[in-house]
Amino acid sequence: MKKNKYVIIGSGVSGLLTANKLLQAGESDFLILEGRDRIGGRVYTDTSIDVGATWFQGHHVYLSQLLKELTIPSFDQYSDGKSVLVYNSMAPAHYFKTDTSGPSAQRIVGGSISLINVLAEKVKDKIICNCKVKQLTEKEDTIVIETNTNTFIASKVISTIPPKLATSLKYTPELPKDLKKVMDKTHTWMSNAIKVGISFKTPFWRTKGFSGTVIGQIGPVIELYDHSNADNTEFSLMGFVNEGLRGTSPEKRKSRILKYLETYLGEEIREYTNYIEKDWSKDRCTACQHLNSVYMSPEYGNKVFNSTYFNNKLLFSGTETSAHYGGYLEGAVYSGLQAAKVIMQE
Repeated sequence: MKKNKYVIIGSGVSGLLTANKLLQAGESDFLILEGRDRIGGRVYTDTSIDVGATWFQGHHVYLSQLLKELTIPSFDQYSDGKSVLVYNSMAPAHYFKTDTSGPSAQRIVGGSISLINVLAEKVKDKIICNCKVKQLTEKEDTIVIETNTNTFIASKVISTIPPKLATSLKYTPELPKDLKKVMDKTHTWMSNAIKVGISFKTPFWRTKGFSGTVIGQIGPVIELYDHSNADNTEFSLMGFVNEGLRGTSPEKRKSRILKYLETYLGEEIREYTNYIEKDWSKDRCTACQHLNSVYMSPEYGNKVFNSTYFNNKLLFSGTETSAHYGGYLEGAVYSGLQAAKVIMQE
């Protein structure tokens, strides 16, 4: 059985960036094992709509620099016009203008998948999809990786899957108790999210003087934003569905969402050309079976992730492990860069 120097678990931003940095350093003896039938992890652009990671800001310096290096353009989130704030179902909506003097959220031209596609270009022959890791076993100076399809052997392993999800793997020997405890309590970014995207022939909300932003905790959609593309040839709205509707049938959920948005944006909402939803809690490569709602900001970047395990052969990476903007694309980029440095030094 062939032994690889490195095996990376996960083909999201962190995993692909680490792979690129290994390649740049002259290290080409690696594989990337991906459990899904696609690359990208929690970056997922479906019919031009980012139903996964979407925004970043100017102070996200590592991502901004990476986009510059890869010549991937970005653009400001559209925010011109009136935004809607819904206090409760009995009170009339409050309208407000977005403060354009502050830093604007930005999006990647072509969707966040553009970053994934560029990162994957040079390492695509190293990626094995539909390959779910089940067990990691330390054996002398190697780690044996057992998956649903095959067994692999590596000198070093970088796991970029969410720490909580990584606790479902079997480890021999067992991981330290303090590490397992932290991993189990680390909230998985996006795991609770249900995102909705609705496309239209024209941006009717702009014509009516709306920004497309609708904010409110009591309706079926808690946040909604204009999600039209950079050159204004495709028009859509995208946002987050209220978690309370997770158990509702897709048909009833869709009906409630459209009725709610019709109230605040107008009857044109029913003239959509495409409607999609993505419930990340049902994605078993993202979320565990049992979820807890997050009412406070989750803590990321615990110091246990600064260490390597299995005698310096195993490293945990990914946005949740990053003390620098963990839970953002920025954290994924930072952890990917750090993982490459650490694993090549050990």
